[in-house]
Amino acid sequence: MDSRKIIEKHNSYLFPAVKNYYSEPLVITEGKDSKVWDINGKSYLDFFGGILTISVGHSNKFVNRAVKKQLDRLTHISTLYPTLPIVALAEKLANLTPDGLEKSFFTTSGTGADETAVMMAQLFTGNSEIIALRYGYSGHSLLAQSLTAHSTWRALSTQVPTVKHALSPYCYRCPLKQTYPECGVTCAHDVEDLIQTTTTGQIAGILIEPIQGVGGFITPPKEYYQIVAEIVRKHGGVFISDEVQTGFGRTGKMWGIEQFGVIPDIMTMAKGIANGFPIGAVVTTTAIAESLKKNSICTFGGNPISCTAAQATIDVILDNNLTENSEKMGKILRDGLEVLKEKYPNIIGDVRGMGLMQALELVVDETKKDRTPNARAVEQLMEETRERGLLLGRGGLHGNVLRIAPPLNIKQNEVEEAIQILNDSFVNMNP
Repeated sequence: MDSRKIIEKHNSYLFPAVKNYYSEPLVITEGKDSKVWDINGKSYLDFFGGILTISVGHSNKFVNRAVKKQLDRLTHISTLYPTLPIVALAEKLANLTPDGLEKSFFTTSGTGADETAVMMAQLFTGNSEIIALRYGYSGHSLLAQSLTAHSTWRALSTQVPTVKHALSPYCYRCPLKQTYPECGVTCAHDVEDLIQTTTTGQIAGILIEPIQGVGGFITPPKEYYQIVAEIVRKHGGVFISDEVQTGFGRTGKMWGIEQFGVIPDIMTMAKGIANGFPIGAVVTTTAIAESLKKNSICTFGGNPISCTAAQATIDVILDNNLTENSEKMGKILRDGLEVLKEKYPNIIGDVRGMGLMQALELVVDETKKDRTPNARAVEQLMEETRERGLLLGRGGLHGNVLRIAPPLNIKQNEVEEAIQILNDSFVNMNP
């Protein structure tokens, strides 16, 4: 079957909402390490990795070897029976997460993990109201859409009323029209006012992404979460760190929240945990875990195959010092992006991120102080980079942010190649 026929069948049999990148969708058939190949045999550097999911490279031989052995041993039995893969992964996560977080619950996605975390916060505190951040993203279920603060990702007009949204620490587009650090991180202190004016005064907690993913890799000031955590805990709530995109070395630390000096009460994770195999997890304290008294099960959560893939992925990250590589290669990537901003100051409004989680926000003309989101420029640039063999992601409320997140084991020459392709693509857009 050729690409044309596959695209026709995609349009015929999948929901129209399942959209594809590019004017002519790209049919990917193979992947190895940092590269993928389309159905016509053309190769591409993959600098988005299944939305920050391919953490240790496509078809990683160590992960695949472990999965193949498990496939011949046991594929599924459910959590009604303890298995070696689920307990081994739970133990590994208890040793890897901050002190005190030692109990795990497994789901099949980040959506399920976030939903479970909110439920646990409500059960533990006895409070119902939960705070999320504007520009945040949590998934496609009813509660996840309610936590999500993007109109473009909210299909339902009916939302969960106990979710309240705080200002995002979006310094480039400060909602309070202030400038950091002179602002004194006013957006963080505003959480106090939010609680006092829109809730009962006692909350279940706050769920945050250390760096907001779909929001366009929005990266807050270093002290933001420390201020917010203190306020939330003062009002009876717990601090939930959504590590679905930032976890497992992506930011140059094992956990994104480590960059901000806060120890969370609950952590959620998915995506990069298993290099593409479907699994999500909630890790929390014994006291919080014990607050769930009713029976609970996720049929495919803790599946032996996914748990085995997760263990192997984590081993690859640890054994190869990929968190350190993320920090090192992330600096090279960031330096290259900053050079591009200097060369194209009109269209590149902001460069932000940490480690191998970097973004370019494109605007109409930064030099004329016109920060109007330029989604069309992102579309054009992605077409140009695709033509030159580089795949990127996009994000932001208006779709005007390029998201760049290669595998953690990316090499320096590949980062430099990607920067060169980006430069060549900008040249073609700006003759």
